[in-house]
Amino acid sequence: MPEKFRWVFWDVDAKALDTATDRDYIIPRVLEFGRLEEVRWLVGTYGMNGIHRFLRDVGHPELSGRTLGFWRAVLKAEGEAWASSPAWRRSSAAPWID
Repeated sequence: MPEKFRWVFWDVDAKALDTATDRDYIIPRVLEFGRLEEVRWLVGTYGMNGIHRFLRDVGHPELSGRTLGFWRAVLKAEGEAWASSPAWRRSSAAPWID
């Protein structure tokens, strides 16, 4: 993990992240919070097929609808089934409100 990207991984030691074993943590974090430079690195590291596979098969609750919509358009996957976000992510209400 490039040292200059550590701001994207504010809650962990970015130097300790392994691109192979921590893939399912790195991809959503960069897709949701990364700038163009980080996204270019992500595409170079995992490829568009790797990102597509992640979104289709794994998914992550951290990914917003806006991010998912953008990547659906980029990957030309508008009609494709992707891993769904948990119900709390799809709701507009705060989870602590009854």
